[in-house]
Amino acid sequence: MRDIKKIITTCTRDCPNTCGLEATVEGGRLIRLTGSKEHPLTRGLACHKASKYIDRVYSKERITTPMMRGASGWREASWDEALDVIAEKMKTIRDEDGTEAILYYQGYGERTALKLLNKYFFNLFGGVTTLHGSLCGGTGQASQNLDLGNRISHDPLDHYNSKAMILWARNPVTTQIGLVPIIKDIKKKGGRIITIDPFRNRSAALSDLHIAPAPNMDAYLAMAAAKILIDRGAHDTGFLSHHSAGFDAYKAILDRYSVDALCGLAGVAKEDAEYIADTLINFKPTSILLGWGLHRHKDAHFTIRAIDALGAISGNIGVEGGGVSQGFEEYGPYDPKCWGDHLNPGRRTLLMPYVGEELLNAENPPIRMVYITAANPVCMAPNSERVIEALKRMELVVYSGHFLDDTAEQADIFLPATTFLEEYDVMASYGHNYVGPVNPAIKPVGDCRSEFQMFTELAKRFSFKDQYCKRSDAWLAEICAPINAWGGDLDELRHTPFRIPEPMAPYLDKVFPTPSGKFEFMTTFDGDILKNDDENYPYTLLSVAPFDYICSERTLADHPPLPEVRLHPAEAEKLGLTDGRPVMVKSPTGAVKALLCTDASTRRDCLITERGGWIKAGHGLNRLTTEMVSTVGNGTPYYDTRVTLCRV
Repeated sequence: MRDIKKIITTCTRDCPNTCGLEATVEGGRLIRLTGSKEHPLTRGLACHKASKYIDRVYSKERITTPMMRGASGWREASWDEALDVIAEKMKTIRDEDGTEAILYYQGYGERTALKLLNKYFFNLFGGVTTLHGSLCGGTGQASQNLDLGNRISHDPLDHYNSKAMILWARNPVTTQIGLVPIIKDIKKKGGRIITIDPFRNRSAALSDLHIAPAPNMDAYLAMAAAKILIDRGAHDTGFLSHHSAGFDAYKAILDRYSVDALCGLAGVAKEDAEYIADTLINFKPTSILLGWGLHRHKDAHFTIRAIDALGAISGNIGVEGGGVSQGFEEYGPYDPKCWGDHLNPGRRTLLMPYVGEELLNAENPPIRMVYITAANPVCMAPNSERVIEALKRMELVVYSGHFLDDTAEQADIFLPATTFLEEYDVMASYGHNYVGPVNPAIKPVGDCRSEFQMFTELAKRFSFKDQYCKRSDAWLAEICAPINAWGGDLDELRHTPFRIPEPMAPYLDKVFPTPSGKFEFMTTFDGDILKNDDENYPYTLLSVAPFDYICSERTLADHPPLPEVRLHPAEAEKLGLTDGRPVMVKSPTGAVKALLCTDASTRRDCLITERGGWIKAGHGLNRLTTEMVSTVGNGTPYYDTRVTLCRV
């Protein structure tokens, strides 16, 4: 008789869909991973990356025993040996320079409930240096907070009430497959879908119109559509008069420009702006979904606030099926006390977008040790070479992961982590309102351990072990106290997702947690700083989300020999470059060899590539990016990178 089991779990990877999954296990081995039909939102749907994850779990490249680097390279070690070295080094550094001479770098690769305790461990130790800012969505959230007071997005299920949807730099076919049935439902009912992206992404195929504005010029497109609405008398005068503040100042900004001028600055045809305006007038309510690519500019707040303003002017704020939705607070259902930050107020933090530079320049005390989890900063942070330089200066780099990727190349100790299919936890989402169970489908491969187990064992080497070392279910009861307060049951959460009690459609009462209690318009706008022209580097590098992988979650064998870059054929001809041939991509920061693919659907001012390829595999596009930080939200402006190309 076949020994087959089915286990309900939740994907914990850095993806807004956070799918409910069903794992099929035969004889103790994972054989299939599909969407769980019981999940209220994803409803049996899961992306192809989920089914492929089985290959990652059982990959021959996966490291399944602790490793320590010596003079002759890596060697296997026991857990006790590795943890003893880490503990002794931490104590030595603490006694000599204080706890802030250690940096804890916690990334976004997994954001489960028990991962909060990683930071709690370091706070019990005395409070180390940590990071602030973001490589991802901080800019968008902070920008929307200026308009709304507290960004609350529409529940994805509310989009079934939409008569149209504008995917503004959002690409759900690649990055949030759970939205695709909603998009198809809107179209089936005669609604409209618009995709706005400089790159013709995969979701454009589902759309009635794809609009390709110039990079970082989306603000002008939003302003053009708003101006058309006002000129036609189609603006929501009731909302503007009674529920908003600053509209007159924003209208004065619009009055500086004609619609033709705004469209020219946006790099689009006037008909494109008119199509958006027509949609907002005749297909109400319209939901506007913001993508993460919008955040990746220094002054992205101008764009995001202009899109928020368009939502307000068109009467789509505070209505079912409308809204300008950016994301969700994935740590919302957890008790923040479990981070332990209250134990050591005022501890030093470094700016994540400048992590390499910050590590090199840290003083009083300098950073001597770095402990990294759920991240691959050498590959994914800007200016990879600077990050490498900084890590090489450390006395000890500890890295918890699955593979010997770019960051592992700079580590001294590698701790093999379990995948979400081998551990017990709880997972919230930044793409919807459901918290899902994380259940082990299989036993840990080899000698891998969850980070919860790693830190529990490490804590036993310190005086605070009694405060930290508890059972996982006891900790989850503490961490998930808000869920319990909302009426959730943790036993039920082991197999059934729990919905955070946020409104399906926020701001229906038209009351906003802003200083005025109203929606607050942007009242100053400096369009000149949006321009990023450089005749020596004529192309904006857009490193978009891969279809087949999540960021750098791949193996060495997954990489083609060279990364592909996409350029308009007319630009390739102008530069004397040939399709299918290697080229050198250069920025003021560095150079990367790549394979040129000409693509007539690409804007002539853009160079398109996929992010996440490893340096050690010959990829590593963040060797081209420069450390910068956004004006609002301390985000990372990857898309302000300018490049040129030449023959190899």
